[in-house]
Amino acid sequence: MTMTNTNRALPGSGTRAPEPELPTTRTLAITTAVALLVAAAILVTFVLPAEYGVDPLGTGKALGLTAIANPSAGPAEAAPEGATSVTPVSDGPVGRYAATYKRDAIEFTLGPYEYVEYKYHLQSGASMLYSWSATAAVVHDLHGELNGDPNQVTSFNQSTRENDHGAFAAPFTGLHGWYWENPGGETVTVKLTTSGFYASAMEFRFDKTKVPHDVSIP
Repeated sequence: MTMTNTNRALPGSGTRAPEPELPTTRTLAITTAVALLVAAAILVTFVLPAEYGVDPLGTGKALGLTAIANPSAGPAEAAPEGATSVTPVSDGPVGRYAATYKRDAIEFTLGPYEYVEYKYHLQSGASMLYSWSATAAVVHDLHGELNGDPNQVTSFNQSTRENDHGAFAAPFTGLHGWYWENPGGETVTVKLTTSGFYASAMEFRFDKTKVPHDVSIP
């Protein structure tokens, strides 16, 4: 019977190719430990200082890596001369202010034939976005009082409607806002929301009382 030799022979020779040696468990453990040490060194030396500003060895500061995690803010841009939180300075088509806008939301309940006025103090050129709606048609007048003088009133829009939405730029310094009157025999609710560069708000009630209102910053 003929025996078949399963050992591979090197080409051109009758000798077997040596079998590759497998790493021992000790060698694998050493290699793994070295890899973990290298990874830990990279983490502590480079990653933590650059990503999180954590620099236990001081190498991040020495290499300038902590600055990546904590970039210094640039100098704040100064407001244009003359601008305040409620007074704009024209910059082409943009009116620039020294502070952020404010916002307000309020609701009025008007009995039959009652009225209310609600106005904001706006400097000349100051802008305001507004939206109001009523549960029934009301007599409406958007107007302004020059320097808050009730004898110097300018009406911008008069109508009877249930809602209105728009943008308003004060043509002069003073009180600017709305007059709403309930012309019917049923109670009406009026809801108003605004955002703008106003200083304060004032409510004028049908019983001749005046109520100041705080306005918030968003």
